[in-house]
Amino acid sequence: MPRVSVVIPHYQDLGGLELCLASLDRQTLPRDEFEIVVSDNNSPVGLAAVEAVIRGRARLVSCAEKGAGPNRNAGVASTSGGILAFIDSDCVAEPQWLEKGLEALDRFDLIGGRVTVLVDDPQRKSAAEAFEAVFAFDFDTYINKKGFTGAGNMMCPRTLFDAVGGFSNGVSEDVEWSRRAVAAGFTLGYAPDAVVGHPARRTWSELEAKWRRVNVESFLLHRRSGKPTLAWLARCAALPASAVVHTPKVLAARQLSSLRERALALGILYRLRLWRLGHGLQLPFRGLA
Repeated sequence: MPRVSVVIPHYQDLGGLELCLASLDRQTLPRDEFEIVVSDNNSPVGLAAVEAVIRGRARLVSCAEKGAGPNRNAGVASTSGGILAFIDSDCVAEPQWLEKGLEALDRFDLIGGRVTVLVDDPQRKSAAEAFEAVFAFDFDTYINKKGFTGAGNMMCPRTLFDAVGGFSNGVSEDVEWSRRAVAAGFTLGYAPDAVVGHPARRTWSELEAKWRRVNVESFLLHRRSGKPTLAWLARCAALPASAVVHTPKVLAARQLSSLRERALALGILYRLRLWRLGHGLQLPFRGLA
């Protein structure tokens, strides 16, 4: 029985999956101590194409129910390790990811690691890449200030997962799951040495698609919690002001190397917060399920 089970939810990203699996081949944790399960969410390319990328490095399972939550749950159901390690198929794990994550689990019940932002050309970032280099995947803030971790870099004992239950569907599933675990009395900790890299969104359309999904999932989670619609509307109304508050963060960001990159990131910051305001104000009146 393996010590660790790595769960990779996958949908229609064969190139990313190859890079993810290659990074797991380079782990400092001995290979016989962990297994890898890829859970495919009915990708149009078909299971044979996914299996061709895996090439025996992982076990492939299929999940027919759409959604990241059910897909991760299907992966978990096919594992046997005492520790569950979650990583997304478009992420690249640094060599000590598993080893450092396991060390952090000696101090916390469940952990989220650090996520770095990967860009195509660090010397010539697009506007979206410059913005994401500053604001995307801030797991330190998620964990230490907001009380949740993203499931793209998360580890926990199987017994804890079984006690908390699986991921939900149709909401921000990792946020909802993390808060359910914390509410049950489990301690959540940040593991900065357990590192994975995630590609930045490169274009405005990619950013918009991401935040359209996040807005909807966040609203549904807000409504599920029983909070009033007025609180959601007030949260949306504060978004433009939050851009002003975050402007100094862009100007001082070490991830940006030129005035051009800072200007591009600021442009996206203000544009995106205004877009989220308009989109968010519409959601309570759309009759979302």
